[in-house]
Amino acid sequence: MKTHSSAHTFTSKKETVVTIGTFDGVHVGHKKIISRLIESAQANDWESAVLTFFPHPRMVLQKDADIKLINTIDERGALLDTLGLDHLVVHPFTVDFSRMHAEDFVEEILVNALQAKKVIIGYDHRFGRNRNADIEDLKRFGIQFGFEVEEISKQELEDVAISSTKIRKALKEGDIQKANRYLGYPIMLQGDVIHGKKLGKTLGYPTANLKISEDYKLIPGQGVYVVQSVIDGRLVYGMMNIGTNPTVGGLDQTIETYFLDFDADLYGKYLSIEVLCPIREEKNFDSVEVLIEAMQEDEVFSRNYIQSIPD
Repeated sequence: MKTHSSAHTFTSKKETVVTIGTFDGVHVGHKKIISRLIESAQANDWESAVLTFFPHPRMVLQKDADIKLINTIDERGALLDTLGLDHLVVHPFTVDFSRMHAEDFVEEILVNALQAKKVIIGYDHRFGRNRNADIEDLKRFGIQFGFEVEEISKQELEDVAISSTKIRKALKEGDIQKANRYLGYPIMLQGDVIHGKKLGKTLGYPTANLKISEDYKLIPGQGVYVVQSVIDGRLVYGMMNIGTNPTVGGLDQTIETYFLDFDADLYGKYLSIEVLCPIREEKNFDSVEVLIEAMQEDEVFSRNYIQSIPD
């Protein structure tokens, strides 16, 4: 898959079939649409292209909205790359771009830049300045500029929307297994390992403190989870705490992982950690000794869970 930082930098030797959307989560419902896109491209000897925008339009037009996304833009790209897509176009979304008239958007972006011969889009899709154009306008532009429009049905789109809503709700509640079921893969957290207060080491559980740079990334609810990560080519399991460590007087939320049977200096390393299963909610224990006992029980739970994972 080729990733393009703008529609204006897009290049292809063939004409394209395009779909437009956020595709946050790249979940099971999204994959059905992408599969349709790829099948159509292959049947017509075109190339498949997803047009998405970053920042998210609401980040630009509603700056006070505290929008949280399931994936960072890099995670989204990596997930789409696994599906057999030819092109991902991440076009910058700006206030000026939002004011582009619908016909100009179609001619300049879809036709001239992306060489679209077909657009697969939702029945309720709106675009152009003030979102004043709809799919009927797009069909009319299709006749004018020589491309086909294929409509994604109401039922299909509702399935996608329901899945996205359920994923976000499940993540906020810490119901990782439900979220992962809808996603079709384990939710991931990616960032740099930074120095923390080293409290885990004093408790016998030294942790990697993960700093996620993207403030729009949706973080699972506070609690303890079984996780896995590939570190230097090796699959390593661990247990992650998302929370403030109230027992030892913590205030700020941290994301800390104790990796099982693993001993290496991870400071400064960029990690991608997949969250597999919840263990328990974060608690304020009566003493550090009770906290250590709970962590020992978390470790037993984690090892038992890992043993149950099919080879």
